[in-house]
Amino acid sequence: MSRPRTSSAPSLEPLPPRKKWRAITIATVALLPAYLSIVVGLVAGASDRADAPPGGPAIAFGLGLLPFVFVALAFLSSHPRAPGAAAKAMGLSLLVGIPVAALVPDAVTGLVAGIGAGGAAALRPEPDGSWKARALGVAAVSAYAAVMVRIVPDVTVLLAPTLPFTCLGVADHLREQRREHAREREVAGRP
Repeated sequence: MSRPRTSSAPSLEPLPPRKKWRAITIATVALLPAYLSIVVGLVAGASDRADAPPGGPAIAFGLGLLPFVFVALAFLSSHPRAPGAAAKAMGLSLLVGIPVAALVPDAVTGLVAGIGAGGAAALRPEPDGSWKARALGVAAVSAYAAVMVRIVPDVTVLLAPTLPFTCLGVADHLREQRREHAREREVAGRP
């Protein structure tokens, strides 16, 4: 007889900020070749030039590297179910990234949204849950990328790979600050 699966993560201590940001930094560096390969493939595929290389191999290479990026993020952040989290991250990145790329007529916004959603699943969760803050962070940087790619496209294409995982760390940090302020108000007896 199999044991029932629990939907919540086991009780964990909060991940120290230094370890979280190290995991985010290393995963972002690992994301760069995947992201650049996908962008190069998309540009080559959209090119009208007869001597343009085919875009398919570059896109396939970039998409092939993405699971390793999520594995790195999950293991470096000490996710309790790292292999499953990395698999979930890849599925979630496709589930979010493809519709966003279809709705927004640029590739950068879809990549930021998809990779950010996958990163939210791969990054170790906070003890009291952090998915809402992370989802808002991913939505915010996706909207930011959608606006900025129309204003300064060259800069946005270059800075986009720094957005997905960084927004997760910032969302967790802001949530922790809000929780600390609430505790201070409670101790002081203020509503």
